[in-house]
Amino acid sequence: MAATSAALGGAQTFDLSDFVLSKSRPSGIPATQPARDGNYYYQQSADGTEILKLDYSTGQRSSTVLGAQSAGDDGVAAWDGYTMSADESKILLWQDTHMIYRHSFSADYYVYDVKSRRLTKLSQAGGEEIATFSPDGQRVAYVKDNNIYLKNLTTGETATVTTDGVKNRVINGVPDWVYQEEFGILNSMTFSPDGRTLAFLRFDESQVPMYSMTIYQGACSPNDAYELYPGSYDYKYPVAGQKNSVVSVMAYDVASGKLSTLPVPKADDDYIPHIAFAQDNSKLMVSKLNRTQNDFHIYAVNPATGEVKVSYHETTDYWIDSEMANQVKYYDHWFVIPSDKSGHMQLYWCEIDGSKQLQFTQGDEDVTAYYGYDEKRQRFYFQTTAGPQNRQVKYIDKDGVQHNLTGAEGTYGARFSSNYSYWLRTYSSATVPTQYAIYNAAGKHVRDLELNSDYAEKYTSKVVPKREFFSFEKNGVKLNGFMIKPAHFDPSKKYPVIMVQYSGPGAQLVLNRWSLDWEEYAAMQGYIVACVDGRGTGGRGADFEHVVYRRLGHYESIDQIAASDYMASLPYVDKDRIGIWGWSYGGYEALMAMSTPGSHYKCGVAIAPVTSWKYYDTIYAERYMRTPQENPSGYKDGAPLEATDKLKGRVLIMFGSADDNVHIVNEMQYISKLQNDNVDFDMHVWTNMNHSINGCDVRLPLYRKVMSFYDQYLKGNR
Repeated sequence: MAATSAALGGAQTFDLSDFVLSKSRPSGIPATQPARDGNYYYQQSADGTEILKLDYSTGQRSSTVLGAQSAGDDGVAAWDGYTMSADESKILLWQDTHMIYRHSFSADYYVYDVKSRRLTKLSQAGGEEIATFSPDGQRVAYVKDNNIYLKNLTTGETATVTTDGVKNRVINGVPDWVYQEEFGILNSMTFSPDGRTLAFLRFDESQVPMYSMTIYQGACSPNDAYELYPGSYDYKYPVAGQKNSVVSVMAYDVASGKLSTLPVPKADDDYIPHIAFAQDNSKLMVSKLNRTQNDFHIYAVNPATGEVKVSYHETTDYWIDSEMANQVKYYDHWFVIPSDKSGHMQLYWCEIDGSKQLQFTQGDEDVTAYYGYDEKRQRFYFQTTAGPQNRQVKYIDKDGVQHNLTGAEGTYGARFSSNYSYWLRTYSSATVPTQYAIYNAAGKHVRDLELNSDYAEKYTSKVVPKREFFSFEKNGVKLNGFMIKPAHFDPSKKYPVIMVQYSGPGAQLVLNRWSLDWEEYAAMQGYIVACVDGRGTGGRGADFEHVVYRRLGHYESIDQIAASDYMASLPYVDKDRIGIWGWSYGGYEALMAMSTPGSHYKCGVAIAPVTSWKYYDTIYAERYMRTPQENPSGYKDGAPLEATDKLKGRVLIMFGSADDNVHIVNEMQYISKLQNDNVDFDMHVWTNMNHSINGCDVRLPLYRKVMSFYDQYLKGNR
């Protein structure tokens, strides 16, 4: 089915591919890195062959730092990415990238000397991970086969830092799977400011249970070695209640080659979500979170003496957001950390010696990003909610007065120059595709980088429906949502409805930002698409989020049923033709809502759903539910697997066979119980696909399947 419109002065036809493939995304800008002087920034060319130094104010090219001809005899035509050394004398470049998990990768790294224009391969074997410059640009630390190596770029010699790394037993420098997925860290190595100490995390995962995924030949990037006999991918994955890696904080003295384990006060099952040096060689700042994730410390550790001091401590009756560790920024004798202990996420100024704390942002909005401190102007820059649906950029001056750098409607973000004289502003809204522009410290517009004007002209035509925001109150709670009505909407007609949601703790879908995907296409096919963020989601303070603690799936289902009841009450909705959709946590909640008393959903689509938290990883599941041993009733009541006999409506379950995040056991056990309970269902499996189910334009047949299912059960007579 296709939708047509009069746009750009003539007839324009849209089909599903215009909404779900990469061509439906607004243009971004190539990767940038601020230069030291604050007036320039580095940017990779769109084709990946050059790195340019550009003027913030004019956009003029100061120089071509690396050109296409610099590949020399190595034959590298384009680079997958780059990192400048702190002194800007060298560039780390990589290509031939191979994904390990969803975000981590190995690659062939090269070092380019800007002055001599010499390109050198980091190691002859290639396939390194997380290559990292020392602060002086004289060394590069990297991981190969779970061990750390340190290359001296002056002498060309490579020192072996660790020797005990073994696959599926010990990892040095690179976080294990669950740290990568749930703490969002890919590199756990850090140099001291003088470059004389390399600190890193060591993961002993020998006691973590192994998980094995079957791999087939496949058709998207086929592996012919598995043509006749399938292979397997085996890795350590700790499910709720099982053993985690034992993590140690290590320090390597570059001059002496001495390797030591630092005496951080911790139990074997405590987490170390972040390490970083303050602006002091004697202060390695180590964040520690207990396994229950409700007790958080920051220690200042002297790598030379082993002295440990407590810099920060916080406890809660719920959970502590690990973003506290990831967003903390350290200075000479103080640091800034976000915390929601006031009831909203706010910023705190803390002395490293632990002697003083000061909350310096206030109010009922949540801080959503901390950008840094401008020492010259004495300003703290940050992003905050402006009402749950919007994001704006602000700063606080030396007198504690808060100033708005942007408007309050839409979603604004910022990337600042090194001296905060300029910043790259990002902006989008429900009706404006993403824009990029340069602004100065006074908040004045300097120049535009990318306005996506052609894209906007195509996709903001009258025939492409827009998102409309609404609110309603049920069960004493105000809930926010958006609705996409069909093109040429007629309020006298009755429309079928697809409710989309994610519903996971701290997440939000109801945001005033640009989004264009299959939902808009569905509206063009005659559906009303609606979304409601229920209790547990973000942007509305700690109490709204924490209500789901130890009871995942309970309040979310009450609120998704309330959302469907609200939609059913509207005069232009066919109350007997309402479906639900979700992916990952959203797939979990789709199954939960359809299995909860009071549900009127006629059908639902659950993609890559968790069906019991007992199958999911320790960090995520235990953060909100504690362990299955501590909270057996919560795990039972919050599992679609335990309620297959209560499922109402037809369900389509889809998943990738090589999902390393939500394992196939979730779906296989669930459909086994459906079969045992004599419940009809539909299923579709994507061979060798991971949790994201992408590559080879597979999103097109995926959403064709989704639309065909809804057409059958919401428009047909089934």
